[in-house]
Amino acid sequence: MPELSPRRRLLVLAVCCSALFLVSLDNTALNTALPAIWRDFGASTAGLQWIVDAYLVVLSALLLLAGSTGDRIGRRRVFRAGLALFTTASLLCSLAPTLGWLIAFRALQAVGGCMLTPVAMALLTNVFTDRRERARAIGIWSAVQGITMAVGPLLGGLLVDTAGWRWIFLINLPVGLLALALTGQVPESRAPRPRRLDALGQLLVIVLLATTVYAVIQGPVSGWTSAQVLACAVTAAVALPALIAAELAQREPLIELRFFRQPPFTASALSAVCAFAALSGFLFLAALDLQDARGLDAWQAGSYLLPMAAMTIACPPLAGHLTATRGSHLPLMLSGTATTLAGLLALLGAQRHTPLLLACYLLFGIGFGLVNAPITHTAISGMPRAQAGVASAITTTSRQIGSALGVAVIGATLPATGFAAATFDHASRPAWWIITGCGLTIAALATLTRHHAHRSTPPGTAPSMTGRHRRQASQVSA
Repeated sequence: MPELSPRRRLLVLAVCCSALFLVSLDNTALNTALPAIWRDFGASTAGLQWIVDAYLVVLSALLLLAGSTGDRIGRRRVFRAGLALFTTASLLCSLAPTLGWLIAFRALQAVGGCMLTPVAMALLTNVFTDRRERARAIGIWSAVQGITMAVGPLLGGLLVDTAGWRWIFLINLPVGLLALALTGQVPESRAPRPRRLDALGQLLVIVLLATTVYAVIQGPVSGWTSAQVLACAVTAAVALPALIAAELAQREPLIELRFFRQPPFTASALSAVCAFAALSGFLFLAALDLQDARGLDAWQAGSYLLPMAAMTIACPPLAGHLTATRGSHLPLMLSGTATTLAGLLALLGAQRHTPLLLACYLLFGIGFGLVNAPITHTAISGMPRAQAGVASAITTTSRQIGSALGVAVIGATLPATGFAAATFDHASRPAWWIITGCGLTIAALATLTRHHAHRSTPPGTAPSMTGRHRRQASQVSA
């Protein structure tokens, strides 16, 4: 692909960020609307978990396929299709007559969403080839997610209180149509040698994620020893080693397991799982705490999240700068520490005192705001641009798997029906311990991989790599 002018590169960044804004706005605003949907449809905690996780499971299962498909048939083409489908499914979600239909349309929405984030990241990787410029672009990309953290809860609360929860989905239409109109400015790109479809690997990924999340969500409802929960648990236990064996046997697997031979790449994937498990669990927990337990309206609940949202806006550019100048270790250590302190503050009784609760939210925002830029940069540095779609899709999949598991696991620790403010502290303690553990894990992974650095992709990491691709890998390595 020819070198683009600075103005054109910034336009590509804007288009990709608009898609991220669309997806993130939908998810953050939806969390504010969960109690209203609960009341409208008479849903249980498990029903609310499925509204969130139906999207996340489908998204996680198909992200890798979307990334490799973009490499094969054209990233801009896949990106456009994803925008169109996501926008259409958002309209259908707004018209859902029952909880079951809403969950089904959320799954359809995820099919469109899976074509956006990993493909957009691959487009950015091919446009921003300079290491420092790419790190700063990723910082801006991460800041967009921070902006949606601020806008999403407040906008969601305003829409729920004034127009109803269905407008959470209708607001996606103008954003999606605008982003779709701008995609003509994005240059098309493909991998020189696209990967073949790995149908067996794709099937096993779907089975593994669906059965795992089903068992975790339905366990407290149906009983951990019920036939369907046990069947899903056994299926997941069999699917995992089968997936590993199948991918190792493939010449061009869906999941390039040999990427994980590099400790920084593995650490970045695990850190992504932990960070997004903490985030999704935190947002799910906060929505029920502020609205169901405390009795606040949706707008008030959104305003309580402003300290966290402000930090998710302010910290990503700082994280991008630190990553470009100091490496990924420092921002990851700061992220893990802040997340851990937020969890400990909640466990020490912050929820009984509003100033301490806001301080807890502030610390959590710092932790999440610092994590995206270093894990993304670490994951794609040292990888050949020819496999940018696969490498970025693995990282993005790790994020979504973490999100799905966070909602499933933290939701499973809560009562199946509503709870009062007087009992919420006790009911939410296991959830806050999980969030604290996620922060400790991020800090520990940063410490363990501190002395490892990407130099170039080692032989065997990408079996299809040519000498030219190895030189490209050296040029984009950290």
